[in-house]
Amino acid sequence: MRELPTGTVTLLFTDIEGSTKLLYELGDEYATALDSHRRVIREAMADRGGVEMGTEGDAFFYAFARASDAAGGAAAAQTALAAGRVRVRMGLHTGEPRLTKEGYVGLDVHTAARIAGCAHGGQVVLSRRTRELLADVAVTDLGDHRLKDIAEPLRLFQLGDERFPPLRSLSPTTLPQPVSTFVGRERELSAAAEALARARVLTVTGPGGVGKTRFAIALARAALDAYPDGVWWVPLAAIPEPAMVVTSIERAVGAADLERWAPGRRALLLLDNFEHVVAAAPALSPILAEAHDLSLLVTSRELLRIQGEREFTLEPLIEDEGVALFCDRADMQPTDAVRELCQRLEELPLAIELAAARAGLLEPAQILGRLGDRLDLFTGGRDVDPRHSTLRATIEWSHELLDAEEQVLFARLGVFAGGATFEAAEVVVSARPDPMQSLLDKSLLRRTGDRLWQLDTIRAYAVEKLEASGDAAELRDRHARYYLEIAEAAGLWDWAPGEERHDLALDELGNFRAALGWAASGGDAEVGLRTAAALEGLWVTTDPDEGARWFEALLPVSETVSPGVRAGALLTYGGTLHPRGDEMRAEHVYRQSLAGYRSVGDRGGAASVLVRLGHTAWYRGDPERALRLGREGLEDSREAGNPRSEAQALGLIGELEFERGSHGFGLELLGESRDIAGACGFRWWQARMGLRRAKRLRELRRPAEAREEALAGLRRSVVIGDRRRIIQLLDLLALLDADEALTERAGRFRGAIEAELDREPLSAWEMTDLGAATGSVAFARGRAHGLAMPLEAAVREALS
Repeated sequence: MRELPTGTVTLLFTDIEGSTKLLYELGDEYATALDSHRRVIREAMADRGGVEMGTEGDAFFYAFARASDAAGGAAAAQTALAAGRVRVRMGLHTGEPRLTKEGYVGLDVHTAARIAGCAHGGQVVLSRRTRELLADVAVTDLGDHRLKDIAEPLRLFQLGDERFPPLRSLSPTTLPQPVSTFVGRERELSAAAEALARARVLTVTGPGGVGKTRFAIALARAALDAYPDGVWWVPLAAIPEPAMVVTSIERAVGAADLERWAPGRRALLLLDNFEHVVAAAPALSPILAEAHDLSLLVTSRELLRIQGEREFTLEPLIEDEGVALFCDRADMQPTDAVRELCQRLEELPLAIELAAARAGLLEPAQILGRLGDRLDLFTGGRDVDPRHSTLRATIEWSHELLDAEEQVLFARLGVFAGGATFEAAEVVVSARPDPMQSLLDKSLLRRTGDRLWQLDTIRAYAVEKLEASGDAAELRDRHARYYLEIAEAAGLWDWAPGEERHDLALDELGNFRAALGWAASGGDAEVGLRTAAALEGLWVTTDPDEGARWFEALLPVSETVSPGVRAGALLTYGGTLHPRGDEMRAEHVYRQSLAGYRSVGDRGGAASVLVRLGHTAWYRGDPERALRLGREGLEDSREAGNPRSEAQALGLIGELEFERGSHGFGLELLGESRDIAGACGFRWWQARMGLRRAKRLRELRRPAEAREEALAGLRRSVVIGDRRRIIQLLDLLALLDADEALTERAGRFRGAIEAELDREPLSAWEMTDLGAATGSVAFARGRAHGLAMPLEAAVREALS
């Protein structure tokens, strides 16, 4: 064997087309024909310096130091074989294969073999690498093709201009090869693939930055086998006007007339970034009507609205996928800071990729600290599409496609935090249905149930536009007054006339925060205080600390508000201090509230304060004063017709009577407090009294009744989302399990509580001592399980 060429080598594979069929046709003459074929191949290749690497059956493998020699040898062999019955296909590819003792190995060898395999008898097919080294040789461009086991599509050429049938490649494609890996989206890809198989037109919609183009390319690549006549990528972002869409498609597929090219072809056109030329959509309908096997995959921020179209809405990544994407791009391991960063970026792929590009300079925690400037902080590299170079650029691209009325509405919607109902948008920002629908269609507005909302990244841009419009102050004031009405309608304050609506309050928490922030920073302080006071039931069941912080921000700027409003705010402020264990300050605040109510002659308000002062005295170790205040508050509450304050007074007196030894009377009063609270819709107090009764029943060694009461309280707490009470009741159920030697389940509940408190502590509360149960193997086993168990799962187990 001659010395093998090294460095850049051109590899040539040959194979007889239809050798089995030829064997049957030639019979005994086949051996002679085969020998003749081998002689021709060997002579032609040897004359041009080819080194025979091996032969197997009727196939040859040669290596050449020069591409021109390989092409010349192939051409000479084909000329010599043309007159005979043996038809040989040949494939050439130039690369840098690795040389071992056994010969060449590596991807270049496989590529050359696959190129030969897709050719026809008498045809010589070349890779782009080989074509580039044959400046003076006549070739025919065969387009891009996907070959088996080769990840990237290859541009292939044919030696000479003889006509042959289409190559036996998997399918021709012009899909771009991404420079980075595609991360996640397995579930969406599967669902979209099913949709694409059933739809003539599948339009992938979603907001800017959600990754529509990358997703569609991955989807089209996965569908290559279904389109033997090709998958063609048609980028439209740079097309200035709709009239150029059809000609752009024709240019992409190499056709002079799309209407003549399309019929009879089972092909897929990926029309990327259609939103700014959507007026061209009707021109596609007659083409689709004639070309029954042609399909369209479209990416757009709004639908084309043509016959046969089906929408696939692409949502942001799920949490683990966002973290995986960041870590892949930043080349780092997952951390809590990375997880939080991806959540704050709303799992938008573009935002995550741009943030990861900053990871070489800043730690994820440092990036988190700069997210207030997210629209400008993240920029891509020089090779990034300008529309995606920053978050601002990708949103501006969508904003510029809006008409004047839509742009005004888009900016005004920035006043809402966490979304709004259409009715709220009508009242606050004078929204009309048509422009609202258009913003939805263009993916600048989202809808979940009856709520319309913007991604925070998009809202940040809307807020900028709102501030620049000159309308911000008026709209923020209108917004604050509207959500004061919603807060009072939720019925979470002491004088609310009906059922508590914790669900309503939780839905609007973002808007309440925005309204309170506006009031605290120079807006209407009285509106802010009334809103904060109306939300007492929300603060005490979710985050008393947040409620206290709002009062601490609002009270100093509201000295001029009416005494009654200020008294109500102080009453609620004191209610947020109890769960924090700050009884001394709570008492001081309550005294201010009491003076305010008495100054305006509000006996019902004063009654509520007396009951609260009674609770404070009890917590501070003065039961006699607590009982006196409780009884006084009970009488005044009944005279004022305030059942919520009456229920709180009865609960206080019931606890005090129980501690004085009147166990039966105390339990009766606690039950009466619970029932009155239930009858007037005072749900969080009803659940609290269930907890207090359950504890007292356990002390009386009545475990079955205690468990029944605790479970009822847990069900009520789950309904209203009272996290504090859920944890306390689950802790009590763990104690009851420990009492009954159900130690493994007690351990599970305790572990789940510990994990939840590690995530978010509960102020001024300590877990109960479960005694000897904590030392058992079963408890340890259960606790280990519980530590990996979401609190919701523990609650489901308890209630089952």
